[in-house]
Amino acid sequence: MLRKGFALIFTIVLMISGSLTASAEIKGTGGTAGTTPSGIPLSNLEPFVDDYVKNYIGKTSAGASIVIVKDGDIVLSKGYGYADVEKQIPVTPETVFEWGSISKLVVWTSVMQLVEQGKLDLNADIRTYLPDAFLTKLKYEDPITMLNLMNHNAGFEEYMFDMAYQTPEKVRTLEEGLLLAQPAQIYKPGEVVAYSNYGNSLAAYIVERISGQTFYEYAAEHVFAKLGMNHSTANPTVADRPDLLAHKAQGYLLAGEGAFTRGSWNYMSMYPNGGNNGTAEDLAQFAMAFMPAAEASTPLFDQPDTLSEMLTQSYAAGENMPGIAHGFWEYPGVHKTLGHGGNTIAFSTNLQLVPEEHFAVVIMTNQSAEAGIVHGLTKALLGKQEAAAVSGNLPDAAELEGSYVAARRPAKGFMNLYPYLTLLKVEPAGEDQIRISLAGMTADYKQIQPHLYEKTGGGPALDMWPMLHFQVSGGKVQSIYAYTTEYLPLTAGKTMPVLIVSAILAVVSVLYFIMAPLVLLVRAILNKRRRITRSAPLSVIHNIVVGLTLTGTGMVVNNLLLAFRMLSNNERAYSEVFPQIILNYVLTGVAAVLMVALPLYWQKKKPALSASQKWFVRLPVIIMIIFVGLLVFWQFYS
Repeated sequence: MLRKGFALIFTIVLMISGSLTASAEIKGTGGTAGTTPSGIPLSNLEPFVDDYVKNYIGKTSAGASIVIVKDGDIVLSKGYGYADVEKQIPVTPETVFEWGSISKLVVWTSVMQLVEQGKLDLNADIRTYLPDAFLTKLKYEDPITMLNLMNHNAGFEEYMFDMAYQTPEKVRTLEEGLLLAQPAQIYKPGEVVAYSNYGNSLAAYIVERISGQTFYEYAAEHVFAKLGMNHSTANPTVADRPDLLAHKAQGYLLAGEGAFTRGSWNYMSMYPNGGNNGTAEDLAQFAMAFMPAAEASTPLFDQPDTLSEMLTQSYAAGENMPGIAHGFWEYPGVHKTLGHGGNTIAFSTNLQLVPEEHFAVVIMTNQSAEAGIVHGLTKALLGKQEAAAVSGNLPDAAELEGSYVAARRPAKGFMNLYPYLTLLKVEPAGEDQIRISLAGMTADYKQIQPHLYEKTGGGPALDMWPMLHFQVSGGKVQSIYAYTTEYLPLTAGKTMPVLIVSAILAVVSVLYFIMAPLVLLVRAILNKRRRITRSAPLSVIHNIVVGLTLTGTGMVVNNLLLAFRMLSNNERAYSEVFPQIILNYVLTGVAAVLMVALPLYWQKKKPALSASQKWFVRLPVIIMIIFVGLLVFWQFYS
């Protein structure tokens, strides 16, 4: 599961913290019965994979399980590295991994089963299937359809809290989880693609409502059992399968090349969007169900038309740009490729299938934000689509220059700040070429068709964006479609000058309230040694100023701690940070009382103050007003 960036920042920091080498670029020969789509002979597949992963295992990834399928058979199933580094337990075919967002495909499969049975309409308003007034934060009256959920364009913001926990005790029912972590709707349905964990879990809840089963029971009966996936579960706590827990890998975060820190397992109330656990071979069985042999049928559906419909494109940002096929993400391989990646706090996965080649690759790692194997090896096996280049002049790449913010972002509460710390920067890099930068990562892209760019250089971290599509109108970029989400121009209230001024004011405020108490302490010590005394009015004013300064220091420390807690671990319940939000209100109230008391007392006593003393009084008031203004602007009170 893609997490949710910020979730986004935390994931990106982990992605760039290690040394990731570039992956091989293979254009492919189209694939044959005895090769991968990129043209690697199956007879040479194992040594090729062995040679590839040795650059990452033990260096940037603790372990991996890789399964490759061709023509209905598993042609490679192999574990690499360790399921538990400390105990030196190797990865084997029996090792259980967290699926992450690949779990979403089970939801979409369940949806299509109900569509086939006539119990669900992809184009009906989902509120038809939900309890009355279930969705309370909708901005638009337009209907939200199941297709909107599948295409990730229902318009939801990215709500960061109560998405995942580190202990199973916090897990609630799916319905309770949806009500607890309900996001605001910030885009009109159908207009903006913004990857949504909530939308997928909402679809799973509709499956529950129609079927009368919990979703994990439905998945066990109608998906896993039908496919013989005996080593997989959608149960959010895995409480029903102690045998799987006994074989589950320990997850890791990268602390430096070859250095791994233990991460937590993933527990979710909204588990359908990323809570499945299972072996790579089981996931390969799932992949094969979408590629039945000729004249054969899939166990998942009664009618072949249902499978055909599910694998048909349901959304595309532009011609020749990979889009979405009813929940599957299209990938620009040599042949039509469909799949899904996944990330939890300490696991990274990828599943890609090529139906016409009856080829699939499953990669599961117990490594946070792993990219070298998960994306790089996938790219090497699938090859590269040869998009037809357009002759003649192409639009000027210079018109794309600018900074853009992710459409998938929190819009409410203090977490709305985080996407603006990792803006996508686009710069022209020669004729028909651009360079993009994101959180320290860079990649080069070349324009192959009007406003359609393909990746030509850079490390594997951005292989998740093999192509970019720019929507341009009147010479201005309206949006950038980047595979699983769009990036949008900065809005009027948060333009680059506004962000720069905001950053400068924040630095000034933080430095002032951190340094001022030290200055006051030194000054108090010196005054005591020199036996300097103040008149009663000046003493009162001095004490009010000191109180205001220390209140500001408390506010700075509180919010820095709040930011640190979310960056170090974004899997938190809102109840964990709520006390700090309340503390912001309390300290702001104290500051307001002091700022009102100061001029009132000054007016009453009218003490004679020197110019320096006046600034001693005014400066903390000015800085406090600025700091509170920033907290309001970035919604640190909610």
